[in-house]
Amino acid sequence: MSHFIVGLDIGSRTIKAVVGEVRRDNSLAMHGVLKMPSAGVRKGVVADIGETTQALSPVIGEIKKISKQAGANIYLGVGASDVRVQPSVGVVAVSRADYEIFEDDVNRAIQSAQAINLPNNRMILHAIVREYIVDGVKDIRDPLEMVGNRLEVNSLIIDAFAPAVKNLSKCVEVLGSDLGGLILGPLAAARAVLTKNQRELGVALVDIGFGKTSMAVYEEGKLLHTAIFPVGSGNVTNDLAIGLKISVEAAETVKLSYGSALAREVGGRDLLDLVKIDSRARGSVTKRFIAEVIEVRLAEILEFVQNELKYIGRAGKLPAGVVFVGGGAKIPGIVELGKQELKLAAQVGIPELSPLLIQHDIDLGAKLEDPEFALALGLLFSGYDKALEGKPTHLPVHGFFKKFLNYFAP
Repeated sequence: MSHFIVGLDIGSRTIKAVVGEVRRDNSLAMHGVLKMPSAGVRKGVVADIGETTQALSPVIGEIKKISKQAGANIYLGVGASDVRVQPSVGVVAVSRADYEIFEDDVNRAIQSAQAINLPNNRMILHAIVREYIVDGVKDIRDPLEMVGNRLEVNSLIIDAFAPAVKNLSKCVEVLGSDLGGLILGPLAAARAVLTKNQRELGVALVDIGFGKTSMAVYEEGKLLHTAIFPVGSGNVTNDLAIGLKISVEAAETVKLSYGSALAREVGGRDLLDLVKIDSRARGSVTKRFIAEVIEVRLAEILEFVQNELKYIGRAGKLPAGVVFVGGGAKIPGIVELGKQELKLAAQVGIPELSPLLIQHDIDLGAKLEDPEFALALGLLFSGYDKALEGKPTHLPVHGFFKKFLNYFAP
């Protein structure tokens, strides 16, 4: 029996959703791509439940028009900047007399790693297994049926401020929809754009949203670190609105259509007549000045990223470089600025569409090949991974995706 999945990204400026259907042959068919204005969200946190629910209502309505079943299986991105990451180790003795490791031993080790002390207002969002260790032998991916006396698991525990997560969930649930899962934003975005080779070599995904910027670092196929910062491309827009004395809407247009992240690449005599952008504005401004405003703020955001890479000892040491996604990744010159500030190779991440069957609308593929949709599509793929768990796989070669559920499963 087929069933529907929704990836839902509730951002500070827009709400994005993608609707897919897992068919009987385990293929994933795309049925809808939605983008509508958001409200009541500040830097990844719901500041006004009423406003957010009102903004979300038409999105949920469109989702239910596609399929009533879709509204009962929504994967929601979580992205507050107070998310914390800590390593944890779980150790158990193998329970059987012949010392063969079974699933219950693995489960006990995972549960042992999750036995950490958290304040009452914090909740575990993910417990991500990085490696198993059997009698001191490290870097084991799957210990089932191996023989040993002692089983250890190295995990990364990601916890979040519980009220913020519950407020976000409530906005969905009060509209008559149910959650299939909660996924940390940068992990979901990474699921959509990073290749297996990039994860193995070492890569940083940087998602520059309107209200916040998040990152996830992978090495040897494992999640190494994740962080979220309360500054995003909306700060660039606000800086332009102040500096040019124009509306925020006009500043957003200037940023994406006439801006650049590298001021030195822009001619100092090239002028922009602001009246063409905002009828209430007066005079002209050089595009070099626009670029200078953008570069200063983006460089500040990248400094946050660089500081995190220094903290984990990976500054300038990721062979696959940095991959930018989110609305901020569409600012011209972001790749060149990333190379300059982070001393790494850089590129804009385009979501991987090969597992999707896009039959109902020829524009769907074009809409999804947008770094702004990386998070929503990654949430859909996370739900797809869960749907395939325990099911036989009959996908054609071009549509087969190895499961990365261990990156997300609690």
